[in-house]
Amino acid sequence: MDLGLRDRVYVVTGATRGLGNATARALVADGAKVVVSGRDEKSVAEAAAALGPDAAGVAVDNADPTAAGRLIATARERFGRFDGVLISVGGPPAGFVADITDEQWQAAFESVFLGAVRLARAAASELGEGGVIGFVLSGSVHEPIPGLTVSNGLRPGLAGFAKSLGDELGPHGIRVVGVLPGRIDTDRVRELDGLSADPQATRTAAESRIPLRRYGTPEEFGRAAAFLLSPAASYITGVMVPVDGGVRHGF
Repeated sequence: MDLGLRDRVYVVTGATRGLGNATARALVADGAKVVVSGRDEKSVAEAAAALGPDAAGVAVDNADPTAAGRLIATARERFGRFDGVLISVGGPPAGFVADITDEQWQAAFESVFLGAVRLARAAASELGEGGVIGFVLSGSVHEPIPGLTVSNGLRPGLAGFAKSLGDELGPHGIRVVGVLPGRIDTDRVRELDGLSADPQATRTAAESRIPLRRYGTPEEFGRAAAFLLSPAASYITGVMVPVDGGVRHGF
């Protein structure tokens, strides 16, 4: 199936590794052009180079109020158009309620929540009919994940924002979607598993609760996200789509 991605231009944040990078690779593989971002200049340059001539990199922190403008301007200047954005941010620090300081909450809010809102708002003002705004969120939108208190607090709020935005932008032909990764085999998930006394036992137990009985691969997530960003998904908006091996059972 042709996803209709050829020559369309997307901004993908948090794209130096993990889920953002996997999505950028899937988009480019199907003919799209991408602007990838991350906080570390060297990592951004390496990620863009690995993606080839259909990619440009911008080193920027999502918490920076100028980030959105810079990313969208780069898309237009380098590739001549702007069709959508996938807002992916690094996971906030792990910890339980008593462990998280006010400073950590504030930093996570600026990066994970407010930075995402700013970028979505800027994209909404620049996109025309057929444009799309995607958010990489988490299964914590539905159920809290033990030990990820900050994520549990912020991701559901972003999901609510995304749904509201979808209602507002729908009459303009602009779609808004959320993608909810489950246990995808990324560095971040391996780091979280590694916080336990027995990481392998933790992984085995987690896999036993997944109907497909395994962690997903970044490539599987990337292909799902690329589809949702593509014109092939033109009648999908305002929803949170799990990519989790069946854990949510479609709800």
